[in-house]
Amino acid sequence: MTEADHQVLTVAILGGGSFGTALANIIARNGHDARLWVRDEVRARECQQSRENAHYLPGFKLHEKLIISADLKRCIAGARVVVIAVPSESFREVAKTVSPLLPQNTIVISATKGVEHDGFVLMSQILEQELPDNDIAIGVLSGPNFAKEIVQNQFTGSVIASEYSEVLEQVPRIFSSSTFRVYTNSDRYGVELAGALKNIYAIVTGIARALGCGNNTIAMLLTRSLAEMSRFAKCLGANSMTFLGLTGVGDLILTCTSDLSRNYRVGYAIGSGTSLEQAMADIGQVVEGVNTLKIVKAKAEELDVYMPLAMGLHAVLFEKRDIKTIIAELMSGENTTDVEYDR
Repeated sequence: MTEADHQVLTVAILGGGSFGTALANIIARNGHDARLWVRDEVRARECQQSRENAHYLPGFKLHEKLIISADLKRCIAGARVVVIAVPSESFREVAKTVSPLLPQNTIVISATKGVEHDGFVLMSQILEQELPDNDIAIGVLSGPNFAKEIVQNQFTGSVIASEYSEVLEQVPRIFSSSTFRVYTNSDRYGVELAGALKNIYAIVTGIARALGCGNNTIAMLLTRSLAEMSRFAKCLGANSMTFLGLTGVGDLILTCTSDLSRNYRVGYAIGSGTSLEQAMADIGQVVEGVNTLKIVKAKAEELDVYMPLAMGLHAVLFEKRDIKTIIAELMSGENTTDVEYDR
């Protein structure tokens, strides 16, 4: 271990949801000065006093040295690393608010999986736009990471992606633990795209399971989903090989096969006959795949990218098409002369 490995750093996690809380707890457990910003003052005070985020991670005791506060300036003061883990719809607002508060030479990490509608902008690109006058290094943290299992100390792998060497060197040291391992990747755009796109296909597989589809069907959906994701990303300039890693196939498998996934649960509810609106209300949290689907459909049409599963899901959710009719069209649309890849 080097001296840098033992150095105590101040790390601010912005966003008191399940993932933000899990990350903050890891950092505190690793011996760093971890500060978790929770927007709601009452909830922040309750979390600080009870040592529990009862709304998102009930029953799990947070590390005694984790500071939880609604005071954004206090959380960021002196921070070497700032991680933004808020829903995508709030991401730009938070980035804009944070900008004048950031110390110089700060590492700023996005831990949010989503796409902003106007201009098809990813979260780290919002950071580039909103923090132009700060001497910062930007990165993306993504992977097959359910917060509930992270706080249970289940073995978990994640990926930090950045073109900045200091991000790739420092973030794994700060976040990695005996149960949480952080890998590095220089394809920030591909890693971020993978994290956003997989949510769409979790809704698809949720619907399939609710309809009684078996393992053959799920295997087909997973592999065709991966083909769609990598095809779309390649057209946007990402490295298609990124989709064979943790943030691609790894996150896809996790999100598409577990009822811990909000996107999967929404799909299952829809496949069981529940309306989209009711399904989202029942979840009670942001379901990123729903908004991402709208944005990706528009971009795929603009680029003329072949994405039949995404288009079929859009037809079911927003065009009120019959699910069984869409399935029949999907199965007849690709015949035996279709190649598996490079459509």
